[in-house]
Amino acid sequence: MGRKSKRGGGVKTGPPVKGEEKETDVPPTLSKSAKREVTELVTQLLEICSKPPASGAKELEDYPEIHGLVEKIRKIQSSVNSPPQNREELFPAFLEWLHKNGVDTSAVEIASFPGFGYGLKTTKDIKEADLLLKIPRKLMLTVDSAKMSVLGELISEDKILQVMPNVTLAMHLLIEFKVADSFWKPYLAILPHTYNTPLYLTPEELQHLKGSPTLGNSITQYRSIARQYAYFYRLLQKHPAAAKLPIKDNFTFDDYRWAVSTVMTRQNLIPGKDGEKQTFGLIPLWDMCNHSNGIYTSDFDIENDCSLCYAQQDCSAGDQLFMFYGPRSNGEFFVHNGFVYAENDHDRLSLKLGISKGDPLFEAKSELLAKLNLSASRSYFLHCGDYPVDGELLAFLRVFCMDEDTLRAEEKKENHENLMELETPLSQDNEEKVWNFLETRAALLLKSYPSTVQEDEIQLMQTDLPTTLQMMLKLRIGEKRILQQTASFTSQRKHMMKERSGQINS
Repeated sequence: MGRKSKRGGGVKTGPPVKGEEKETDVPPTLSKSAKREVTELVTQLLEICSKPPASGAKELEDYPEIHGLVEKIRKIQSSVNSPPQNREELFPAFLEWLHKNGVDTSAVEIASFPGFGYGLKTTKDIKEADLLLKIPRKLMLTVDSAKMSVLGELISEDKILQVMPNVTLAMHLLIEFKVADSFWKPYLAILPHTYNTPLYLTPEELQHLKGSPTLGNSITQYRSIARQYAYFYRLLQKHPAAAKLPIKDNFTFDDYRWAVSTVMTRQNLIPGKDGEKQTFGLIPLWDMCNHSNGIYTSDFDIENDCSLCYAQQDCSAGDQLFMFYGPRSNGEFFVHNGFVYAENDHDRLSLKLGISKGDPLFEAKSELLAKLNLSASRSYFLHCGDYPVDGELLAFLRVFCMDEDTLRAEEKKENHENLMELETPLSQDNEEKVWNFLETRAALLLKSYPSTVQEDEIQLMQTDLPTTLQMMLKLRIGEKRILQQTASFTSQRKHMMKERSGQINS
């Protein structure tokens, strides 16, 4: 969390060998009575989080109780949380660590940017596709390095750690953070001590997401992390393989939330040591690049066992260096990365749709969708831009709106790809049903937000708004614009149908 060890330690030249003894900080601990109280609360937390979540409108009902239990735990544990330190003061030691381990940083430097926080800026003019950074594997925290660490024995015996590599990486990160002379200490010390992910928001703050599908996703994430924390808290107290772990007696919710958020916001897939299977890893310095629209410009050099970062575009000296994180929606960026990118070319809105099992044609419609690798019940998407409806959503809606005659006629065809093509409608009647349904759905979703786009834009112009509120306003504005574009698109399609119908009739 950006906290510096009081006992320092020299810079090592490589990660620790499995079984190697390492010096650990001596953290403050809770009293026996406080530990008992936390244990009781953790038991309650695990019980409620282990119940199957309700569906529909009731899926958010147990969130206040879960959040209340977590806050009680956090209050008790607040006395053992260490204060954060100034990240900027620790950057020189981090850069020295990189240099001593063979990283050339001459093309970039760490800088603060308004609206972005810390990032990387270029120190010289560079051209698109220029190689900027080479980060060797030995500097990365990975699932492989976790297996070779003091956590390795517990990984080999715990099913959760075996099947959830991101959780394994979070636990590995937290343990190394608690080790005073960890090889990765200079890197861990400059990580943010807090994040803007929904895990850090209060129930009151989350209400700004009312109407957005991101609200449900945020609460689902919170529930999941609360359950993981309760599970590992009990595991650390009971499992023999946890006896020597430095987090055994000081495993706080704040620490776990920080570790999980660090991994969520910075993890990347890299080839495993065998060069075949991929694994999760944290890549120092490279992970300080902020996101922009573009294409992937990172690679991994198997022969030299290092990550490569290339310039996404031409840059002048002093420009911020960006990279493309991937084609994610702003809702996904908000939940998993803690930011919203207003100019996001890949923004989209999740739309939960399903064919009722009470539909007499349910089985036949489900089988037809399966031939297109689609499900009768899942989230589909509306996209930003002039064409908000993609092929998958269009195919689902056409099948959803089929009557029996249309369905039987479609079943006789060998290929059903036409269902995904905008300009190959099945019939006038089916197409009218499709666009009427989508138009009504978009209108209802717009009404579920407590404010309009214009009201959100006016509020966003206010000064001194909290960063998270700015993000949620931008998120809401983007989602509502997608719905407005969808309404406009459905209107256009209906008008075109009428024109074509008139031409045919004439």
